[in-house]
Amino acid sequence: MNRGKLYLILISACITGYSWLAINFYNNAFIESNKLGGCLIKSITSIPCPSCGSTRAVLSFLKGDFSDSLFWNPIGIILIVIMVVTPIWILFDLVFKKSSLYNFYHHTELFLKRKWIVIISILLVLLNWIWNINKGL
Repeated sequence: MNRGKLYLILISACITGYSWLAINFYNNAFIESNKLGGCLIKSITSIPCPSCGSTRAVLSFLKGDFSDSLFWNPIGIILIVIMVVTPIWILFDLVFKKSSLYNFYHHTELFLKRKWIVIISILLVLLNWIWNINKGL
């Protein structure tokens, strides 16, 4: 994947994420109730997916309720970091004609292909999924 395509995908994902958060922030649907309206897997199977609660986690974080944010889903904290850092990093690269995010992406991709990292990542996602199911999300 070339630099332009990666940056376009990342900016599109951030815009989509910001839009989704804005809709839910003003609607308060996720914070006010335990009902999940945005997860296709949950609505079809009645079983929460590993990322269920991420929107509520981000919204709780934005409202200053950090413990509630972690309760909903720790993945939300990762999403916050990505959604804040990515546009700033892309803007930096474009203004200064750098490719630092693109280079970081490739180094990260190589790192994540290591067998032990894959195993740990899968185990963490599975543990988070089990936790989502057990807490009745």
